[in-house]
Amino acid sequence: MTAMRSPVASGALRVAVTGASGFIGENLLSALSRSGHAVLGLTRKGRGTPGDTGRVMLDRYDNTDALENLLTGCDAVVHLAALAHRSEKSLQSGESFDANVSVTAAVARSAHAAGVRRFVFISSVGVNGLRTYGQPFNELDAPCPQEAYARSKLTCEQQVLELARQHPDFEVVIVRPPLVHGPQAPGNFGKLWRAVARGVPLPFGAIDNRRSVIGVDNLADLIIRCIVHPGASNQTYLASDGEDVSTANLILRMGLAMQRPARLINVPAPLLRLAARMTRQQDLLERLEGSLQVDSRKVRLELGWSPPFTLDEGLRRIAEADRTRIEQVS
Repeated sequence: MTAMRSPVASGALRVAVTGASGFIGENLLSALSRSGHAVLGLTRKGRGTPGDTGRVMLDRYDNTDALENLLTGCDAVVHLAALAHRSEKSLQSGESFDANVSVTAAVARSAHAAGVRRFVFISSVGVNGLRTYGQPFNELDAPCPQEAYARSKLTCEQQVLELARQHPDFEVVIVRPPLVHGPQAPGNFGKLWRAVARGVPLPFGAIDNRRSVIGVDNLADLIIRCIVHPGASNQTYLASDGEDVSTANLILRMGLAMQRPARLINVPAPLLRLAARMTRQQDLLERLEGSLQVDSRKVRLELGWSPPFTLDEGLRRIAEADRTRIEQVS
């Protein structure tokens, strides 16, 4: 086993990021580089561009010998790699659950064996649950994952925390983000953004819920704070952009950011639910209609973190990135 490196502190660090070709991973690597840190991006073969500077493509993440060699000399590892944005039916099969758990365990064990000091695990607010009812989720709430993906994340959390308990010189930080927005975001945010951009009428004008979201740039900034701050050791954090919005208001503000009208239609909730049942879109409606709020006070107090960008600034950055991308391919 490689001897542990010096404790995480200020200054340039060497940071490895799994899932480097993903939505969050790409943005995190850029943010780390801008902050002066040396980065090593790890990604599965076929999910990145060969020859990318600072990138290594792996056949699989559970090759602990290869991982240990790659991670030797790193101060911190951020573990993002996971199977996400799949149907609940496919996740219930167990294959994705097992993959997320086994890969996380392998990466954490390899990081410890390589002498990495800090392991930042990106989990999900789904570990807390699917909905809130007036009281935001916080870090003291008992976990209540409702879906296979969230259950896999909870199991991963438990595994890496147990490793930290067994080895006090191995520090773990867990971050449970809510919906993450940004340029080319996957999942429901990306679907809504593209619908607004195309001028599609959306039947969500009557929804009066409250959702916490976080911009990918804000999340990357938070992850870097979790890497370098001594007080983050063995802690779990929830965080957001600092403002909770209804689905209808979020759509309107998407339109404002794009400088085009959002076409919202006021459809009563019972009709929406009926339509969702008929089209087998209950899961999607649950996320768009229900409330899910997080309390960010712990991370603000303990780490002195606040989001660098407001929600509206984040949405404008997405619109600008889209315009730049369109101009580049035109």
